[in-house]
Amino acid sequence: MNTTIDRPAGPETEPVTRAACARGLTKVYGTGETEVRALDGLDVDFAAGRFTAIMGPSGSGKSTLMHVLAGLDTATSGHAFVAGTEVTGLDDNGLTTLRRGRIGFVFQSFNLLPMFTAEQNILLPLDLAGQRVDPEWLDLLVTTLGLGDRLAHRPSELSGGQQQRVAIARALIAKPDVVFADEPTGNLDTRSGAEVLSFLRRSVRELGRTIIMVTHDPAAASYADRVVLLADGRIAGEIDHPTPEAVLAGLDALRSIDDAAAR
Repeated sequence: MNTTIDRPAGPETEPVTRAACARGLTKVYGTGETEVRALDGLDVDFAAGRFTAIMGPSGSGKSTLMHVLAGLDTATSGHAFVAGTEVTGLDDNGLTTLRRGRIGFVFQSFNLLPMFTAEQNILLPLDLAGQRVDPEWLDLLVTTLGLGDRLAHRPSELSGGQQQRVAIARALIAKPDVVFADEPTGNLDTRSGAEVLSFLRRSVRELGRTIIMVTHDPAAASYADRVVLLADGRIAGEIDHPTPEAVLAGLDALRSIDDAAAR
């Protein structure tokens, strides 16, 4: 179940469905002199059926935000919601259930099981959840990702780009409400990275998925529908329909503010 972003009623407004959001989200590491506020009362919405990139300087809180939203890390205070469920209010069993059925993950390191074939890796989330395979959905994913002749291969027999496409199919197989992608092209060459990003974008536009991606690469972010910029654990700006140039300009502006504050 998705929730909606409340907007003022009027002839030119309509509800916008959101797949995830945060309200007053704070994450503090350490205490005293070693205390670091990775997230500082952050508010943000992520629309369903869109591809959103999270960017910011090193230490801005972008990975922490994704990890708290996905239930991989806990919040110090505030609230995080995914698919209408408050992630910050779940116990371990609730988080496990949410991650198995409502959330997909794509990581920089692929995280494929080496003893399994590509098809077995793709179907792993369904096996763990005790769910049946939807053959039409599997066929659509395999066709869209160009994996039809690679299903019997093990990860060691696949290129990096092919392994990441298998990881994307695995993330999508259970039809999750949100797929979180953490630097998904970090271990790929330029060509393979572009292929993976194109597939992520197609999964949003053609398969109706929602992608939230953390990246440091302006070129990667330009594949998204929207870029959310973070600085010091807070939202520092947004870029709709991003281009590499617009993203670079936004990041440069953040660095200039940081440099001025440090003087």
